[in-house]
Amino acid sequence: MAEPAEEKKEGASSAGESKRVHTYPLIRHSDMNDEMKTEAMELCVTACEKFSTNNETAARMIKETMDKKFGASWHAVVGEGFGFEITHEVKNLLYMFFGGNVAICVWKCS
Repeated sequence: MAEPAEEKKEGASSAGESKRVHTYPLIRHSDMNDEMKTEAMELCVTACEKFSTNNETAARMIKETMDKKFGASWHAVVGEGFGFEITHEVKNLLYMFFGGNVAICVWKCS
C-alpha cells in the first residue's frame, strides 16, 4: 500500500512545479440553504463546462435556469477579472470559482 502512494507523490512533485489549476468547484461564499446551494453549484459547473469559451452564454444559461427553478429576478456574472458590490435577498447568494480562474456570482434581488 505504501508503494503506490510514494509513486503518486513522485509524480505530483514533478508536476507540482507547474501552476496548480483547481478543476473542482470552490465555493467562496454562500448563504443559500444546502439544497439550493448544491443545485446552483451543479448548474454553474454544467454551464461553464458547456460554454467554456463564452462566459456570457454561460451566465445567461445560469440566470434562465435559476429563474425557472427558484422564481424570477436572478442575476449571474461569469468571468475572470471583476469586482462587485451587490444588494441581494437573504439566503440567495452564491460566489464560487471553477476551473481555477473563472469566478461565478449568482444572486437574487427583487
